[in-house]
Amino acid sequence: MTEKVWFITGAGGGLGYLLARDALCAGDKVVATSRTVDGLAERLSAPDGSLLMLPLDVTDAQAASAAHDAAMEAFGRIDVLVNNAGRAQLGWFETIPEEDVRRQFEINLFGAMTMARVVLPTMRRQRSGLVITISSVNGLVSNPGGSIYSASKFALEGWMEGLAEEIAPLGIRSLIVEPGMMRTNFLDPSTARQGHIEIADYAEAVDGFRTFIAAANGAQQNDPEALAALIVAEASSSGPARRLLFGADAHEWASAKCRQLAAEIDASSARA
Repeated sequence: MTEKVWFITGAGGGLGYLLARDALCAGDKVVATSRTVDGLAERLSAPDGSLLMLPLDVTDAQAASAAHDAAMEAFGRIDVLVNNAGRAQLGWFETIPEEDVRRQFEINLFGAMTMARVVLPTMRRQRSGLVITISSVNGLVSNPGGSIYSASKFALEGWMEGLAEEIAPLGIRSLIVEPGMMRTNFLDPSTARQGHIEIADYAEAVDGFRTFIAAANGAQQNDPEALAALIVAEASSSGPARRLLFGADAHEWASAKCRQLAAEIDASSARA
């Protein structure tokens, strides 16, 4: 079977939209979900019967189950699940209200888990499938101003590393995607939130971070179009990767983290 059925969360914009577009262009069928799908049909050119658009909040388990059932009714199978829906909660930890911390994990981690719970039984019956998890290089490296966002992505990667081993014997593959900074709307105030508890000790650092984010928004070095094309190609690969780092910045930061860990492990061994 060459034609695949994709189920993509967060397909209303950014990388999710590009993946839906490229999968359709490749001749596949797509279930494109987003909190709102208004105007999506006009932006996605699709042959009749190849695109199903569904509104979906991934934190709503009942809605996720209903979306899965609608996809199965329309196409009869799901070959690729793309857990792409996410949000960036930025700011110094103490400046972020607890409810915003929990919301970050509800979307980035538990939303992905919810989708896996509803789709994996179908993939197990098929004895085939691919689970693509859109993480970030910040799932490997954490920096000031991104501790909560990174925490959600570190947890996402820890879960997926273990889950990948559980589902591989059943014919289900997995791919963790770790982009660097990409030119999407991810840093827009509409999608990226900043902590708003004012703490004088952090004020200067927070102001500098907000200036950096505002300058970086729209000027990120990495092209999401190129990443979408890589992911669609990887989905059809006979020897797929388990992890895909994307962008020179991602490779630089991840390599530096590996060197740091190796040095700390060596130092710890010397003390033991």
